[in-house]
Amino acid sequence: MKLILFGPPGAGKGTQAQYIVKNYNFFQLSTGDLLREEVEKKSLLGNKIEKIISKGDFVSDEIVNPLLINALKIQNKKKSIIFDGYPRNISQAKNLEKILDEINQKIDLVIFLKVSRETIQKRILGRITCQKCNMTFNEFFNQEEIKNHSCGKDNLKRRKDDNEETVITRYDTYMEKTKPVLDFYSDKEVFIEIDGGLKIEEITAKIDQILKV
Repeated sequence: MKLILFGPPGAGKGTQAQYIVKNYNFFQLSTGDLLREEVEKKSLLGNKIEKIISKGDFVSDEIVNPLLINALKIQNKKKSIIFDGYPRNISQAKNLEKILDEINQKIDLVIFLKVSRETIQKRILGRITCQKCNMTFNEFFNQEEIKNHSCGKDNLKRRKDDNEETVITRYDTYMEKTKPVLDFYSDKEVFIEIDGGLKIEEITAKIDQILKV
């Protein structure tokens, strides 16, 4: 099975992806990992990638695509792959279908964790982490747990990048760039939308229902 999992920042996509990998023996194919691996090789391409990333720019499809093709060919014997960070645009979505077709594979399932911007704001803006034990809480959803936290409230801190402006920008940018890709898949039978505003365990249960069919 080839699975794509979409979700805006704060939707819990990473948590669900880890669950799928662990419990359903998926291989997580991350374009970010592919780029980092190339950088670590200190190849000419790796040096080029490192310069692009260090400037904060996006690595072009012309660089990402060959790395993805090679990785897919290597992993072709694996039954199940979940794509992480790809495709990010309509060009990449079409390219992925072309690549998979060349190795007699296809996208079997596309899951979109749909979450409103208001929910994402509460999840991220309310997020606080204990600097002593690294436990994470949410001021909106975990008031009782925060009150009884053994390390004390003084150790609970908010990440610097968890501010309203950053959250809104990240969400709007993601939805704007991802909408064409979602439109590309949404009219296909493989597309399934899940309410990402549900609790983690509830989302996991829905994913279980889908994958156990």
